Amino acid sequence: MKKSQRLGVIVELNAKNEKQALEEMGKVQNKKQQSQLQLESLENYQQEYKVKHQSINEAGVNISQLLEFRSFIDKLGKAIEEQQQTVLQINNELKEARENWEKLHQKTKSLQKVSDSALAEEVKLEEKREQNEQDDRATRMGRNNGTRNA
Repeated sequence: MKKSQRLGVIVELNAKNEKQALEEMGKVQNKKQQSQLQLESLENYQQEYKVKHQSINEAGVNISQLLEFRSFIDKLGKAIEEQQQTVLQINNELKEARENWEKLHQKTKSLQKVSDSALAEEVKLEEKREQNEQDDRATRMGRNNGTRNA
């Protein structure tokens, strides 16, 4: 097996790994979008609930309802904080996935250049070998023609 063929196999394997890394990065991006949407939904719900709490508060409520509202708003606040942490964690996962893909992509490009160079060298050597064979044949034919004429 020629060097370019061996390198071609390595390039293909690395390209496969690169593709898998790209797919993983896409999954993490989708996960990030879903988490971000969930965070925005929680924040919107909290805002709506605060407005509702304000209007009920102005109308007058008993103390138990007021405590329930405050307790629920606190729970929403904690859920939002947890979701913010989840989004940050997923952002870190995405950064790592992107760095991994970029590293594999660069490696694939480098290996492809080496493979292309090896192939070009093999073609050049093959052309040189063929030229030498043609020169040898021409030389032999010239000698044979020269001995026949003499």
